[in-house]
Amino acid sequence: MPQHTLRQKLEILADAAKYDASCASSGTAKKNSLGGKGVGSTEGMGICHAYAPDGRCISLLKVLLTNHCIFDCHYCINRKSSNVRRARFTPQEVADLTINFYKRNYIEGLFLSSGIVKSSNHTMEQMVECAQILREEYDFRGYIHLKTIPEADPQLIHQAGLYADRVSINVELPTRQGLNRLAPDKDERQIESALAKTKSRIIEAKDERKRFKHAPRFAPAGQSTQMIVGADNASDADIVGKASKLYGAFGLRRVYYSAFSPIPDASAVLPLKRPPLMREHRLYQSDWLMRFYGYAPGEVAQATDAHGNLPLDIDPKLAWALKFRGSFPVDVNRGSKEQLLRVPGLGTTAVGRILAARRHRTLRLDDVAKLTQSIAKVRPFLVALDWRPTMLTDRADLRTLLAPKQEQLELF
Repeated sequence: MPQHTLRQKLEILADAAKYDASCASSGTAKKNSLGGKGVGSTEGMGICHAYAPDGRCISLLKVLLTNHCIFDCHYCINRKSSNVRRARFTPQEVADLTINFYKRNYIEGLFLSSGIVKSSNHTMEQMVECAQILREEYDFRGYIHLKTIPEADPQLIHQAGLYADRVSINVELPTRQGLNRLAPDKDERQIESALAKTKSRIIEAKDERKRFKHAPRFAPAGQSTQMIVGADNASDADIVGKASKLYGAFGLRRVYYSAFSPIPDASAVLPLKRPPLMREHRLYQSDWLMRFYGYAPGEVAQATDAHGNLPLDIDPKLAWALKFRGSFPVDVNRGSKEQLLRVPGLGTTAVGRILAARRHRTLRLDDVAKLTQSIAKVRPFLVALDWRPTMLTDRADLRTLLAPKQEQLELF
């Protein structure tokens, strides 16, 4: 491997890490360096930006320990047969970079992943060593997210969870057939076994913290995973079903979706072009429906087309509403929270405001307009004191009326 300067290594390995989407930092335990002890903090406003549920922007140093890999996954630009520049950090170099960037106010934490060099255990040991240096030698109290390796020894993954705020293991592809075809070195059962063990350890650590104040924390921000979209023939319905099973079986904090991106010297089994980025966006919206709006995976699948894919021109919530118009309109003054959450154009915040406001007065359409961002999308699906959609909900061209208008941008 050629010798690179630290700057060159950072250029190569930060660029190689951009394909990993799962770097959100929400949900961690709050830590700070008040009182003159320690370095870093997981609080406040913040080169990778993640957003917490409360809107805080968290800046992370997102980097690979190395982009050398003994695996040959077809979709990965860092596979062993890929013709890319290779580089490798030492654990000490990553720790020093993190501290130096933090002191310059560039970042608030570290997202560390890696290709597999020598063996899974060797690579995992290096990543754990980096986190250990940060926590024990530098007393760093900022955010650390470690991408763990399912093939590594469980004890190493356990050590990673003791140092990291969040750990993650990528399931990579939504179907076993796709994984066997495109990532022959990976085993779905091994991945799921590692997820299950991490879940058990997180639960045990929480119980121990209830009984013993100084019991060690284990991945207090939980675990997450990522699926690649568009590299195989899996439909959106397949992906949504897989995500639901992962949430239910392993208590994941997030499932991330990453649209497949064509890579140089790609394998012949891969698609020639990437899927629309809007497809990735629609999957995130469907994920939101399951997590916060009470939709079952089967209901999200009902919004798909004959091929099992979500429409790209409208969001999945509107697609479901158009297919099941018999569930509408919903009376804004009498409908339950569950019914209101299914109204296109009403988010969780708007529904909360409606429920609070109607305790004091009977709501009119203008009142609803003040509580939501777009009344045009809401009108066909709501009844208010002074508004009934009459035949509007049943119009054959309702989809055309509500779909976002496509505009041609001007070059000059």
